[in-house]
Amino acid sequence: MAFLYIYLFILGIILGSFYNVVGLRIPKKQSIVKPRSACPNCHHTLTWKELIPVFSYMIQGGKCKNCRQKISLIYPLMELSCGILFVLSFHVIGLQAELIVALTLVSLLQIITVSDLAYMIIPNKVLLLFLFIIVMERTFIPLTPWYDPILGAITGFVLLYVIAIVSKGGMGGGDIKLFAVLGFFLGLSNLLLAFFLATFVGTVIGVFGMIAGQVKRKKPMPFGPSIAIGSLIAYFYGTDLVDWYLALLQ
Repeated sequence: MAFLYIYLFILGIILGSFYNVVGLRIPKKQSIVKPRSACPNCHHTLTWKELIPVFSYMIQGGKCKNCRQKISLIYPLMELSCGILFVLSFHVIGLQAELIVALTLVSLLQIITVSDLAYMIIPNKVLLLFLFIIVMERTFIPLTPWYDPILGAITGFVLLYVIAIVSKGGMGGGDIKLFAVLGFFLGLSNLLLAFFLATFVGTVIGVFGMIAGQVKRKKPMPFGPSIAIGSLIAYFYGTDLVDWYLALLQ
């Protein structure tokens, strides 16, 4: 059992490093294979020792080995979070087929979080790829009832589309399409919970961001990270949260 936890953590931080590359390059229509990763400041091509997820950042003191420019904290944080979420997926779900869906969901949310933070873009190519993957997975690893993912996808698209119209552009097109894809992962009830949680998290981040002076009033901010947090909470703990809420009402 301990071996599986260690294996998934290592796999997670390795893939997290790759997802950083995907999230940063796909929106710019760059290859995710070539050129090799380099320092964005001095363009020094990174060696394998500088590409070890999380540990290279720690060993180098968070700076480029060549020019000593600070490396963005987003890189190790996303790598570490991917490793932790892979372990959490196994801890919550166990060694079941649904674990495949969980790891796919984590992978999607890692990529869109990076791209949304960097460019405020959720790439269509990424969404289309994961839409295909989750439709295939839900064909063989269905929810109950089997049509729940379809209801979730339709509701996710319509709900966000209506909000975008009412708010006159307050919701981005990428967010709308992302929620449609998430519907296949979560099903109807968990999708609605994910939307509520994402809105709550986004509001909290926005308020604290304005207090700290990092977010300006009436300026757009990436909603992708909030969607990721809300979706993961709903996916892993949605049933428990709903049961807890209903118990409070009794």
